[in-house]
Amino acid sequence: MTRNRESRTLILDAAERLFAERGFDATPTMAIADLAGVPKGLLFYYFPTKTDLLRALVGERLDLDPIDTSGLIARGDPAQTLLNVTGRLRALQAESAVRRVIVWREQRTHPEVREKLHDYRAQLQATVERVLGASILHPIAARRVRTAAAAWVAIITTPALLDHVGGDEPARAGTEDVVAEPTDSADLPALADLISAGLREPAA
Repeated sequence: MTRNRESRTLILDAAERLFAERGFDATPTMAIADLAGVPKGLLFYYFPTKTDLLRALVGERLDLDPIDTSGLIARGDPAQTLLNVTGRLRALQAESAVRRVIVWREQRTHPEVREKLHDYRAQLQATVERVLGASILHPIAARRVRTAAAAWVAIITTPALLDHVGGDEPARAGTEDVVAEPTDSADLPALADLISAGLREPAA
């Protein structure tokens, strides 16, 4: 049983790497089996179709693990709190090809990936909403915090589709770089200030 689990994990690891490098459509199942070091028949035993493999990969590796947010909350400074939590979320994204590349590219053509991405964004929003609410010292309506969190998640997760792989080199089919960081990091402080402006305590 342990060996079976290890083989399945090897297949998922190989698929994650190749889907990120080549794209789903440009990756043959034989390449995945070869990289995983397993017979092609074993791959099909676990995942009868390549779409089943993509579904399992996204379903099992996209969920956001619990985050210790205690060190991210800047009491009385919602804008800095947004930047703190964003830094942590992007660090987690950088560790995972599923979060960094695959889900943003494949959601355009695979409804099951798009549905899972919707759930992932909801997880992100819940995290941002919780941390943001803890940073605000005055009474505030929950809907205002919820709206601010939704706006911030939209800013940090709407993917930019770049037309090049590196430098000025045109992208090859199936290798276009898809990055879930549409906003330059230098612009984030100003955007955080803008979002936080709607959370200030009304003047007496």
